[in-house]
Amino acid sequence: MTKSVVAKKVIVVGGGIVGCLTALRLAQRGCQVTVVERNQIAAQTSGEASWAGAGILFPLLPWMYKDEVNALALRGASLYPQICAALKHETGIDPEYTQSGMLIQPPFDAALALDWCAKNNIKTQQVGENLLLPQVAQVRNPRLMQALKQLLIQQNVTLLESTQLEPLTNTHKIDGWKTNTGKVLKADSFVVTSGAWSFELLKDTAAGLNVKPMRGQILLYDLSHQAVADLPTNIIYRDGFYLVPRSDGLLLAGSTLEDVGFDTTTTGAMRQALQVKAENILPSLKHAAVIKHWSGLRPGTPDNLPTIAQHPSIENLFLNTGHFRYGLTMAPASAERVAALICD
Repeated sequence: MTKSVVAKKVIVVGGGIVGCLTALRLAQRGCQVTVVERNQIAAQTSGEASWAGAGILFPLLPWMYKDEVNALALRGASLYPQICAALKHETGIDPEYTQSGMLIQPPFDAALALDWCAKNNIKTQQVGENLLLPQVAQVRNPRLMQALKQLLIQQNVTLLESTQLEPLTNTHKIDGWKTNTGKVLKADSFVVTSGAWSFELLKDTAAGLNVKPMRGQILLYDLSHQAVADLPTNIIYRDGFYLVPRSDGLLLAGSTLEDVGFDTTTTGAMRQALQVKAENILPSLKHAAVIKHWSGLRPGTPDNLPTIAQHPSIENLFLNTGHFRYGLTMAPASAERVAALICD
């Protein structure tokens, strides 16, 4: 007789882009997966970074980052064409993966940038004083999240939404994790992918986890009624600020970096500052309508370095959090790594 193999039960804590891709990777490796999310997965909920981001699949100025950040980001970006094609095929929802290129405007260290790009096989084009990276791509975050949620359901992943977990207490092994309703969730392994909320869950068990919320505010312009000649085709980056054009004539402008705790308020002062920066790059935006203004909370960490590891003292707890500005870009590579830790 052959011995039947019982699927490993894994609970993924957090239903953002990192959590959903982690759950998908684990399910593909034969695990029985449950995702626990404090809000609704893929909903446009105040504070959630996964839908609120601009969708750029590249570190903005990689020559300024550590090699570990770039390795995760470039690996993650390389997986998105396959991921988005599969999502569109399996769910009918198009995440709109688009290789739009990114135009970097001064100020930046051109010599350092060109040297880094050459060493990492990143194509470049000089456009006057600007540097064009034609291979940089983007996705539309809300549609990516909607497609991922649908595929998780199709893969028989259990989604526990509107469910909040109590902060974890010190233990050698998690026998069960209590929710705010008193229910206890049991699994063989647990993965925390809760982004900005990770430290609140783990503060009694991981004092060294350096993750805190960093607010980013973004504007959405409607350029669909403007002349085609006025519409940018590339992502444009200048001095910490970016414009991201969408295929339907919408354009994202952002974003801020604010250390204000869990405050998700949008402010008039920041709206005005974002408009000034956007109009300095693209003067025609003075005549365009701002149709939305929102914020998201990034999981801020020193040097943009996430924590992807087994907990040092809790044997069945794993961390995949703290991706700061590049959760979207790093998520596929991070999911690969944590799934390997759990399954191998």
